[in-house]
Amino acid sequence: MALPARIAKQRNRSERWRSPAHCNFVRSHHCVVPGCDSMPIEVAHVRGGSDAGMGRKPSDWFTVSLCRDHHAEQHRIGEGPFERLHGIDFHALAAEFATASPKAAEIRIEQMERRNVC
Repeated sequence: MALPARIAKQRNRSERWRSPAHCNFVRSHHCVVPGCDSMPIEVAHVRGGSDAGMGRKPSDWFTVSLCRDHHAEQHRIGEGPFERLHGIDFHALAAEFATASPKAAEIRIEQMERRNVC
């Protein structure tokens, strides 16, 4: 007896979107902390209000550029306190990076698909 047809697996809504090209674009900018010229630059994923879950990293379009020291500080004190301390808005900055990215069209398509999958 042959096996029945396989059921197509629906996409897991929490699968994160990955893009080395977008991360390289983000990494090519200075640290988002005003007045900081430190290097090297790391890609910092914004967790609050993103598509991340417990123990899951957000999609790459939720990223900002931070120098190594500020990235470590952000992890040490948390996103909210870090934003208040330095007067920045991670969500607004991540949206700006996503809009200016060479992968902006791909990001928009992915975001629209995720909005339509409920």
